[in-house]
Amino acid sequence: MANASIETSAETSAATRPEPAALPLLLLLASLLSQYVGAASAKSLFPLVGAEGVTGLRVGLSALMLMAILRPWRSLPGRGDLRNLLVYGATLGAMNLSIYRAMELIPIGIAIAIEVTGPLAVALLGSRRLKDFLWIACAAVGLVLLLPLRDASGALDPVGVAYAAAAAFCWALYIVFGKRASSLPGGQAVAWGMLVAASFTVPLGISHAGAGLLVPAVLFTGLAVAVLSSMVPYLLEMMALRRLPSHVFGLAVSASPAVAALIGFLMLGERLSALQWAAIACIMFASAGSALGKARRGRE
Repeated sequence: MANASIETSAETSAATRPEPAALPLLLLLASLLSQYVGAASAKSLFPLVGAEGVTGLRVGLSALMLMAILRPWRSLPGRGDLRNLLVYGATLGAMNLSIYRAMELIPIGIAIAIEVTGPLAVALLGSRRLKDFLWIACAAVGLVLLLPLRDASGALDPVGVAYAAAAAFCWALYIVFGKRASSLPGGQAVAWGMLVAASFTVPLGISHAGAGLLVPAVLFTGLAVAVLSSMVPYLLEMMALRRLPSHVFGLAVSASPAVAALIGFLMLGERLSALQWAAIACIMFASAGSALGKARRGRE
């Protein structure tokens, strides 16, 4: 009985212990690292099954794993959550398909930089303080510096740019409706949303790649991509969304091009110029400024 009392007291103390202010941002950082390690792995599959096939594998396998692990059918969402889940899942699938199609046609760094304008738009629309606009401006400067505007290799493929812009629009909707759906317990929103996304990305992938999706090497790599790029990041993001307002979430994930550049250097040997490292510093400074501003407002 004494041991039970001690354990109960410890659990109560842990439950009442204040959560570190930086925890949501750390969750987002872990999410971004996992996502872009997965993206680097997915790149090898494009010549084999195309963007549609990779998207189908990534989303379909993620949906199967999430449904098996979380078993969300034990507590079905109410009518009020259904619309948010449908839009959340639809934008999730469309975002994955759009960004992979963009990466097939334009450089990955440019595709990600364009995609990040979606969260930045959410951050701008949700801002109410002057300091928020200053951090957004700093992140925007970093994004502009990351764009290879002086690239002499020729103009970008307009279709690739359009796909990246579509991914940006979907990402903005994902933040808004993901925030609304994140009230569901135990990661249910992620599981239901991934199932909605799989309902159209998997048939599309099968129609495009066919039996190529069943090759063992493709399936194994697709499983790794699903874990790293979908299941782990979206679970972490849902945890962060419950703790952050939409505009702060959008500003924090604007560091995506910086994280992608770091993963590109470590996994693919991509070396950046001094100007590009300066851009990374701007984006990381903006994210740090946002975190400090949130912590200070919490103490006021």
